[in-house]
Amino acid sequence: MDLSFLIHALIPSWNSVSLLAGFFTYLAIVGSILPGKLVPGVLLSDSTRLHYRCNGLLSLFLLVGLLWISAKMEFVSLTAIADRGLELLSTTFILSFLVALVLYFSGCKSKSKGSSLKPHITGNLIHDWWFGIQLNPQFMSIDLKFFFVRAGMMGWLLINLSVLAKSIQDGTLSKSMILFQLFCALYILDYFVHEEYMTSTWDIIAERLGFMLVFGDLVWIPFTFSIQGWWLLKNKVELTTAAVVANCFVFLIGYMVFRGANKQKHDFKKNPKAPIWGKPPKVIGGKLLASGYWGVARHCNYLGDLLLALSFSLPCGISSPVPYFYPIYLLILLIWRERRDEARCAEKYRDIWLEYRKLVPWRILPYVY
Repeated sequence: MDLSFLIHALIPSWNSVSLLAGFFTYLAIVGSILPGKLVPGVLLSDSTRLHYRCNGLLSLFLLVGLLWISAKMEFVSLTAIADRGLELLSTTFILSFLVALVLYFSGCKSKSKGSSLKPHITGNLIHDWWFGIQLNPQFMSIDLKFFFVRAGMMGWLLINLSVLAKSIQDGTLSKSMILFQLFCALYILDYFVHEEYMTSTWDIIAERLGFMLVFGDLVWIPFTFSIQGWWLLKNKVELTTAAVVANCFVFLIGYMVFRGANKQKHDFKKNPKAPIWGKPPKVIGGKLLASGYWGVARHCNYLGDLLLALSFSLPCGISSPVPYFYPIYLLILLIWRERRDEARCAEKYRDIWLEYRKLVPWRILPYVY
């Protein structure tokens, strides 16, 4: 791929703009009208709560169904995304940049005193634009933070499915591609089955919405998490039966730790007396869960996330580092995030956090880190 071709491929077109506009319009409409469980968010500092309509799974099934029918009627091409990958990447990046600017300027003008919309301005333009000013900005009653996460996860699956269609069209479908697609699809579907768990994550309850989260949701998740699929389109990998079994084992262990840890945390926040692994939970200072996975490592959910990321890349073999960009990046990100979490928790919980650290000395991987 020469430089001139790359530059030309990255230039946005009206087709890419239309695809994105249609996608976001669809999500905005069906997210507001389709039935779904109304989940209360965590209690904010001003004693208010946001409520989230968790209908992402139904929205996803409906979207995939509509696209399939449209493809059968030759209204759309299933390979449209795969054919315009770089173009959509640059268009989405520009959109994220502009959205972050709008969030910055609208946040600066906000006079709200509520926890969700109260502006937090440091005076450093770059810092405020990057990390955001408001906790839960909205547009036409749509919570943008929750909306962007949903868009990123659905976008990831749509990219993968388009790459799969391209692979079938080109006659290059392999066991590696099937395994990668299967693991990602299961992970994404599981996310939407348990979408309400997202309402108690750090990003939703504590991070303000700026370029960091907007770019992460709309660009980073769908376009970097799908790198393995793009790579497999151009590279053939033959997997042995043993390799397939080992890859499945890594995925299952990662899923068990990731989903189990997040479920325990979510259940604990809803009911601090709910049993963990069949026993009453051990709680430090009445606030910190020290049972189950959270009694094994302080950020054990990150270990599950890392194993899942590795399972997405293993189908590509070990001939190139390119498919391992995601797990390597995620390792760096989660260590950085874990350090940020530790600092915040130490400041928030003080002596309770010190006691928890003594009881659970391992950060992510027991006996290693």
